Amino acid sequence: MPDRPGAAGAVYLVDASPYIFRAHFSLPSSIRTPDGKPAAASRGFATFLLGLIEAEAPAYLGVAFDRNLTGSFRNELYPAYKAQRDAPPPELEAQIDTCFEIAEALGASSFIDDRYEADDLIATACRQTEGEGKAGDNPVVVVTSDKDLAQLVDGRITLLDFAKGVRYTPAEVLEKFGVRPDQVVDLLALAGDAVDNIPGVRGIGAKGAAALLGHFGTLEVLYERLEEVPTLPIRGAKSLRDKLEAGRDSAFLSRELATVHPEVPNMRAGLAELAFRGAQPEWIDPLFESLGFASLRARVRTQGV
Repeated sequence: MPDRPGAAGAVYLVDASPYIFRAHFSLPSSIRTPDGKPAAASRGFATFLLGLIEAEAPAYLGVAFDRNLTGSFRNELYPAYKAQRDAPPPELEAQIDTCFEIAEALGASSFIDDRYEADDLIATACRQTEGEGKAGDNPVVVVTSDKDLAQLVDGRITLLDFAKGVRYTPAEVLEKFGVRPDQVVDLLALAGDAVDNIPGVRGIGAKGAAALLGHFGTLEVLYERLEEVPTLPIRGAKSLRDKLEAGRDSAFLSRELATVHPEVPNMRAGLAELAFRGAQPEWIDPLFESLGFASLRARVRTQGV
């Protein structure tokens, strides 16, 4: 097993969507079930999750899915949220439920919601496991390639980009983004996020936003002391004040859009719910047979997942 922090009691929370999308668009479309249905996303996701379980040996495992791949409750705040995205291919969308079943069959606790995004489900699980068990016994590893979840990182929570083999502690977040984890949402408030169509402040990029937060600390303090901005040793500082003033409402709206919601209603994701059950043969065998995943079924048996 590879060296990893807190493996004995670690809680692994997986953001499923990046891995489902990656599998769908990178694997051959010829991968199909015995009855001819597309199965590339399902196969790639199953391979990823099985590899994660084998490599990390989680004590607790939760997998969060997006039901709505192009929106959420955030569209009530900002109708244009994610509106620039093309609708997901129907053959990908049709495999979300199958991927959910695969995660459950492999022994993970799985979560999906019509209104909240996977990021919110993961944040809720982080909140609900906080304080359970003895201090330090249950570190949390969020498995994702989504930079937005860097806002969750702290002394207990790390990020793992499993495909790249890169882990982010607070120090790595600071090195990569130029801000502390607790400043990530303010960075997105200023710089925006083209992937999710979060507007930010027009004319301010990630480097400028990081420089401003390095000086002022928070979005509130920045706007309380706007008169200081033109005097800062930042490129284009003289014009930044006007841009910030014009984009004030957009900045605070963008921060609200970028902030994960840690209290998804009716969701239970404490340690008891997240305890890794191991592969369930009574589910794995018929499910993988129906999908035509004979080699993966044999791998589950061989590895004793």
